[in-house]
Amino acid sequence: MEITNLNDIERATFKARREMLRFGMALLFIIGVMFYAWARGGGSFLLIMATVIGGYMAMNIGANDVANNVGPAVGSRALTMTGALIIAAIFEAAGALIAGGDVVQTIRGGIISQDSVANADVFVWLMMAALLAGAIWLNIATAVGAPVSTTHAIVGGVLGAGIAAGGWGVANWGTMGYIAASWVISPVMGGIVAAAFLYFIKRSITYQSDMMAAARRVVPLLVAFMAWTFTTYLMLKGVKAVLDVSFATASLTGLAVAVVVFWLVKPRVERQSRSGETTAGSDKPRVNTMFTVPLIFAAGLLSFAHGANDVANAVGPLAAITDVLGGASLDKSAHIPLWVMMVGAIGIVVGLALFGPKLIRTVGSEITELDQIRAFCIAMAATITVIIASQLGLPVSSTHIAVGGVFGVGFLREFLKSNYARMVDEIQSHHPAGDQAAIEAFLRRFDKAPIHEKGNMLEILKREAKARENPELFSSQERKGLRKVYRKELVKRSQLLKIAAAWIITVPASALLAALFFFAIRGAMLP
Repeated sequence: MEITNLNDIERATFKARREMLRFGMALLFIIGVMFYAWARGGGSFLLIMATVIGGYMAMNIGANDVANNVGPAVGSRALTMTGALIIAAIFEAAGALIAGGDVVQTIRGGIISQDSVANADVFVWLMMAALLAGAIWLNIATAVGAPVSTTHAIVGGVLGAGIAAGGWGVANWGTMGYIAASWVISPVMGGIVAAAFLYFIKRSITYQSDMMAAARRVVPLLVAFMAWTFTTYLMLKGVKAVLDVSFATASLTGLAVAVVVFWLVKPRVERQSRSGETTAGSDKPRVNTMFTVPLIFAAGLLSFAHGANDVANAVGPLAAITDVLGGASLDKSAHIPLWVMMVGAIGIVVGLALFGPKLIRTVGSEITELDQIRAFCIAMAATITVIIASQLGLPVSSTHIAVGGVFGVGFLREFLKSNYARMVDEIQSHHPAGDQAAIEAFLRRFDKAPIHEKGNMLEILKREAKARENPELFSSQERKGLRKVYRKELVKRSQLLKIAAAWIITVPASALLAALFFFAIRGAMLP
């Protein structure tokens, strides 16, 4: 066989070999968890199986959910994929171990009635089935490239296994109604907040004639506001197990941090805005670079808060099983032992390193094109939406918020591009036919004009064209077709449909799987 043919075979099989390597390393982690649980639990079969399932769940959380924290930063090129994985791994593990939650209720969030699991054996089987169902559904979603809510996956698992154990009457349908509402509330709120920030930045900086002067005024305020919201968010959500503070205390602390950050950032932005020679078309990339460092901090802090909150999805049910197998009462809260928390923290890191890049690329670059400014808006949406929703008592999902933010900035760009296309069309249609030089000269003045002057320029142009009785060059149908071209190229509709479908079926799919697993486990364990 020729050497060139061998090289072709090597390249064709490289992807398969890489996937097998990842699978092998994941299997080694699961085997390690099994022996670790055997050493800690004295050979209890149920504890070993529950720990293995908990480790598998943690791996899938790392593979799927962490993309929401670092995906925009990678897509905007503020971070490389390797840098994002390192930052996320460190801060996810730190959040899980330092502030990963002191207590997790044995019956998660009131999803099912406590009376329905009065038997300790039934409770253990139920939690094992819920964990396994949630983990498998996350695995499926990761394989197809759909970021889904891990909280919804485990809630669906508990619901399905609970119904299998005690019938339809055991479910708390009011709580499930709140969860269903979050399918709409979370992405809509995230999209609106992200789009609002992007529009503000465009109006206050990138649409200004002197972009650098505007950046010197506005960017320090934006970064300081980011420090305020992130500090408040971390104190309310990220370190609640270590430090219990009120919203007022968290907000005032965040304000103090914001003041310090403002005075630290202001001279740096001043230097960045004045460094180098200003050339035509170079201002916007320079403004983008001003958001690089804040995005790196955002990726780390969001990962810390995620590790602190979502590790409970993997090890909360495992901690409850550990307590019950140790003889604790079902009506008490389950304290998470350090060794259980270690399983969750390490599992998240392993899943992120092995399988996380696929979802990071989906969130960061396969929905819409991101730059640092847009990624900054998505990070702001992730924190502000959670803070507002928590104060209003609204159910939200951090996954849905982040992905909704990505779609929000994409659809805003579509609207603005379509609106600009309409304005250019109007400029062309109200100039004398064939006067291309006049059209180009007007467009140059139009592009350089501040945002508030553009409307005045169009009105004057229309009045002049009306006085000349100049007909429009394009029909309304042709202008509609032009706007469709802009919309189609900025947001991938196929990703929108795929992700929305995955969100809708997450709870029912994990519930059905959990019910099947519960019957299988009960059938295997009963004499």
